[in-house]
Amino acid sequence: MNGFSQQLQFLRPGWTDLVEIAIVFILIYRILLLVRETRAMQMLLGVLLLAGLYLMAVVLDFSLIRGLLQALLEYGAIAALVVFQPEMRAALARLGQTPLVRLLGQAQETRVIDRLVEGVERLSLQGVGAIVAVQRETGLKEYARTGSGVEAVLSADLLGTIFAPHSPLHDGAVIVVGNTIKAAGAILPLTQNPVSDSSLGTRHRAAIGLSEETDAVVIVVSEETSRISVAHRGRIELGVTGERLRGMLERWLPEPEGLRTAPLFGESS
Repeated sequence: MNGFSQQLQFLRPGWTDLVEIAIVFILIYRILLLVRETRAMQMLLGVLLLAGLYLMAVVLDFSLIRGLLQALLEYGAIAALVVFQPEMRAALARLGQTPLVRLLGQAQETRVIDRLVEGVERLSLQGVGAIVAVQRETGLKEYARTGSGVEAVLSADLLGTIFAPHSPLHDGAVIVVGNTIKAAGAILPLTQNPVSDSSLGTRHRAAIGLSEETDAVVIVVSEETSRISVAHRGRIELGVTGERLRGMLERWLPEPEGLRTAPLFGESS
């Protein structure tokens, strides 16, 4: 009886076993999310089918099939690296967007804000109207689909090109995710709430509308007055300077701690 109890000891996991199970569960869950609705899911199902076939060959003692599958599995790791290369690259890219990694990438994140501020200030000096939506936690894919896909690294020059008066995309919004311009010419929802300032045009109303529906930071450059405005959480601040804009972005975007920030909408610093 004691021997049987010892054999069943593994059914009583300790806290380290529970931690390992939780980590493995999270990893498998994230992998399934990554490959969902991609060709990688079909390949994964194929791999599971081969594993099931190998198990059947072992149970039924099909030596030929077992030998073939064993030879195939010997090179399975190398084959997986080749077959799943795009998905692995996407997974590593998403890993680089986690808060911990972004915390370690202070220099790169700061350069992103610098480029954004520089581009907006240039548009303001040139009197060119613009609207830029910067994604935070809430995804903006739904709105990006209404525009044209760009998938280009954010730069002041590219913002100037997109919002140039004769550009076919200058009337819509630019969607920024991380350091990438995901889409241009996107259509944003107009606010349904009354706006006290009658001078605010469509861009400003769209900026407020998006900020009401998501937690995005929306930057507007007025074509009439050249002033910079920022909308967030359903509120808009008009006449923002470059330094003020930088402080807001450092406060709202996932920046490392310790950077100087500006007070927001009457908050004390």
